Amino acid sequence: MALITPELKEQMTKVGILHLATASKAGVPNVAPMGAVMITDDAVLIANNYMKKTLANIKENPQVSVLVWNREIGNCFQLKGTAEIVSGTADHKKMKEMLDAKKPGAYPCKELVVITVKEIFNCMPGANAGNKIA
Repeated sequence: MALITPELKEQMTKVGILHLATASKAGVPNVAPMGAVMITDDAVLIANNYMKKTLANIKENPQVSVLVWNREIGNCFQLKGTAEIVSGTADHKKMKEMLDAKKPGAYPCKELVVITVKEIFNCMPGANAGNKIA
């Protein structure tokens, strides 16, 4: 069963910018906005265009979190999972093509960060804040 439902995919697409949180092996946090994103049923794929701290953290500690929120979607949720850095895959090629079609030559898409989603949590205010969705 897919963790990322069609409804959540639609909301993630509407948001446009997702916030990726990472931490180094020593626990030093980093959060960065990510706009070059593809979403599958159980993964979030993000282009490494200009990552430095984010990429270094993932290499040291693959546990990550993605925050999905803006006022327009009327929802807020957090995805937790593990990140892997890949290149040369069909998805990497697809992302490169997507970015090149958007703005030719602007985004290098050096690698692809593939986040395998393990859990999804509600982060809307109220009685269900922090509850596990999937």
